Amino acid sequence: MIERTIAATIHGRYLVETPTGSAPVGTLVGCHGYAEPAEAQLERMRAIAGAERWLLVAVQGLHRFYHRRANEVVASWMTRQDRELAIADTIAYVAGVVDAVSSEWPASPALVFAGFSQGVATAFRAAAASPRRVDGVIAVGGDVPTEIGAAALGRVARALVCRGSRDEWYTTAKFDADIGRLRVAGAGVTPLAFDGGHEWSDAVNQAAGVFLHAVLAR
Repeated sequence: MIERTIAATIHGRYLVETPTGSAPVGTLVGCHGYAEPAEAQLERMRAIAGAERWLLVAVQGLHRFYHRRANEVVASWMTRQDRELAIADTIAYVAGVVDAVSSEWPASPALVFAGFSQGVATAFRAAAASPRRVDGVIAVGGDVPTEIGAAALGRVARALVCRGSRDEWYTTAKFDADIGRLRVAGAGVTPLAFDGGHEWSDAVNQAAGVFLHAVLAR
């Protein structure tokens, strides 16, 4: 058996929510967790304190499938199959979304990525590879990809890294290691350990609101 890969054109899906009555102060790009639609991440970002001033962009993973129990279309970012190619495809895809949004809403200079669970890796990859200035990353319940070196991580000005105390997937060891890596890279890190599990909690919403306010006050 001979295995080959071939590039193919595929359309991605993203959701945009604009502030009412004023120009956006920045763009917040969200990446959902495994087996979720873009709507799930948009709902999380809406709940962040002060997010109504931002242009909210929820990007959906390219790999869609049906959630068997709910009969809902959901998505994932990648699997271990053809992993490196999937990473490259996803980085280019998210960059294309940012370019499209920036062209349509040019007056939103600040750029922050926000990821939950599997979406944390996508958020950091997109931020580290972005040709645009990235003002921060909000990471909840997911780890920083090991392949991103210190120089690339250093392109992220600041990061809010959050972990629930009962999160069995994103362990304390991973949490501590990520904080250390980001600090070595020169990023300003705000760690948040909250009472909860593998979730985006109210404590995260409050901390993320403070984080976004700090981005604008830079």
